[in-house]
Amino acid sequence: MCGIAGFNWNDSGLIRSMTNLLMHRGPDDSGFYTDKHISLGNRRLSIIDLSKKGKQPISNEDGTKWIVFNGEIYNFAELKGELQKKGHKFKSDTDTEVIIHSYEEYGKKCVEKFNGMFAFAIWDSKKKELFLARDRLGIKPLFYYIHGRKFIFASEIKSILKAGIKTIIDNKSLYSYLTHGYASGNRSFFKDIYKLEAGCILLLKNFKVKTEKYWKIDFSKKIDRNEDYFIKKIKEHLDLSVKRRLIADVPVGAFLSGGIDSSAIVAYIKRYKKDLKTFS
Repeated sequence: MCGIAGFNWNDSGLIRSMTNLLMHRGPDDSGFYTDKHISLGNRRLSIIDLSKKGKQPISNEDGTKWIVFNGEIYNFAELKGELQKKGHKFKSDTDTEVIIHSYEEYGKKCVEKFNGMFAFAIWDSKKKELFLARDRLGIKPLFYYIHGRKFIFASEIKSILKAGIKTIIDNKSLYSYLTHGYASGNRSFFKDIYKLEAGCILLLKNFKVKTEKYWKIDFSKKIDRNEDYFIKKIKEHLDLSVKRRLIADVPVGAFLSGGIDSSAIVAYIKRYKKDLKTFS
C-alpha cells in the first residue's frame, strides 16, 4: 500500500509533514508537487517498476496533470497498449502513469476501465480541478475535509488533522457506531471530515465539491442455471483474480489462516508460482 495526501493551497512544509505521518504505508520513497493552487504528497511502497521513474507524484507529458495514487491496477498493461495506440507516450512501467493517461483520454469515466483496488487524486492545472476516486468496493481508504474554501484529503484522518483541523466529534457517527459497529454513509467520527464512499468519485472546482457514484452491485439480474454452472464460474473468476494479483516486481507472499478461503487462494497461486512464501 501507499499513502497519499493533499490540499488546495501551496504549503510545501505542511504537505511534507502530512505525508510523513503516512510513512508506515509507504516506507520506500516520498514525493511532492506544489503550485499556487495545490499541494500533493505521496509515500511509496514500491510494487511495480521499482526504479526512480515510478516516483510519485507522476505527471502527463506536458506536466499539466499530476497524480498521487495508492493501490494497484491489475489490467494496466492492456490499458497501456490501448493508450499507446492512441498516441500517449510513457516514461515508466508503472500502473500509476496508466491512470493519468487514462484520465487524459477518457476524463472522469476512466475509473470504469480500471480493474483493481485504488484511491487516487489527479490535479488538472488546465481545468483548475481536483479529481478523486475510490475503487468499487472501497478496499483503499480515502478521507477528505471540506469547510469554507479549505479542502484536504488523505489516506488516513490523522494526516488531515496535521493541518490544524479542530476535532469535533460527530454525534450521528458515534450513534451509528454504537448501534451497527461502524460509521454509516460518508461520515467519519469528526465533523467536516468525510470518507469518499466505495465506487465514488469526487470533483473539486471553484471551492465546491461534487461526488458521484460510478458503480454499485446490481442484484436485479437472475441467472437460471444449475449448480455446476456456478461452480465453474467461481473457479474461473477465482483463478483469474489470483493470477492478476501476482503481477509485481517484488516477491509475493500469502497469509494462511487455516480457513478454506486462504487455502484456496494459495492453491491457485501455486499454479503460477512455485517459490511462494506463506505465513501462518
